[in-house]
Amino acid sequence: MNGRDIVMMSLQNWGESLGSNSYNLAIEFARNNRVLYINRAPDRISQIKSVLKGEKKDSNEHWITNPQENIFVLHTKTVLESINKLPSFVFDYMNRLNGKKLAAEIKHAIEKLDFKSNILFIDNDFFRGQYLKEFLRPSLFIYYIRDNLRIHPYFKKHGQSCEESIATKADLIVANSPYLAELLQPFNEHTHDIGQGCDFSLFHTDRIEKPDDFPANQKPTIGYVGNIVSYRLDLKMLELICTKRQDWNWVFVGPTDDAFQRSLLSKLPHVHFLGTKNENELWKYIQHMDVCINPQLKNELTEGNYPRKIDEYLYMGKPVVAAKTAFMKYFSEYALLYTDLTGFETQIEIGLKKTSDESDIQKRKAFASSHSWPSCAEKIYDALNAQ
Repeated sequence: MNGRDIVMMSLQNWGESLGSNSYNLAIEFARNNRVLYINRAPDRISQIKSVLKGEKKDSNEHWITNPQENIFVLHTKTVLESINKLPSFVFDYMNRLNGKKLAAEIKHAIEKLDFKSNILFIDNDFFRGQYLKEFLRPSLFIYYIRDNLRIHPYFKKHGQSCEESIATKADLIVANSPYLAELLQPFNEHTHDIGQGCDFSLFHTDRIEKPDDFPANQKPTIGYVGNIVSYRLDLKMLELICTKRQDWNWVFVGPTDDAFQRSLLSKLPHVHFLGTKNENELWKYIQHMDVCINPQLKNELTEGNYPRKIDEYLYMGKPVVAAKTAFMKYFSEYALLYTDLTGFETQIEIGLKKTSDESDIQKRKAFASSHSWPSCAEKIYDALNAQ
């Protein structure tokens, strides 16, 4: 796939998270192609809320920016109607109108940039992207699934029907885990697992002093990095084990939802919520964790999810203890998996005995290093060539 023009749309804006999947795939595509990245079009209710909060959008913001070679970003001006709570037949009609409005703006940008024979690449945005194939008429349409968003509370009402519909329209579907690939395979035979990439340029192994907000005592430190949210993490289990194991530091790095902020954990002196950090600072915290954890709840959202943090933990050479999900069986040789509270505690104890095993450390690093964005992009190219 060289010398093509690619239109990409995601649920995340350009630069919103430098470690996001769409951002990294856009970087890879742009090595040999031109990429137009579509920033998320706001909906009416979100726009009204922003106004009420006194948030002002920069009126001088350029419509199209060129952050780096071969990458153009469309800062959408289109405001879509808020339709998520509508009954299905009204939702579908209004979603088509939303798609027509958004497509008109994208067409204008495509013409301005003189994009030809476009490839449309939609990352998990099955609502906004539902009718773009019909209105944009790309030469090829690729749908990318990297989360089972259809069962998320926001998407649950219309998510399944929308994702299954967009899957049937795609010329190619790519997924970042076998579980998610299997989810859409019945709707499109051209469905491929391309794995997950990780940008390890943000992670370093140089020994440094503990960050100032890291626990200074010598207790073993059990750590988690990522979104600290109750619909993904097992809060009740964490409350039980943290209450029991006060001989360990428990460190959580990332944004915290209301349930965790109100929980018993916030009152325990050996449990530390350190807040959100920049992507390029995370390694400094992981480095001083003795065992890294991913205490996921077992539900439809997490069962097939590829938690990129596991690769980041492993790349830093850390023992990893994680909930045993359908996807995590692929990491069973490199992570300690558990199914209940007792197993969680036992696996952490085993992990603490493996912190300085150099052979294990090198195996973890090598395995994580094999999950690269160039490899993911190459698998997409191979899938296209195979059709």
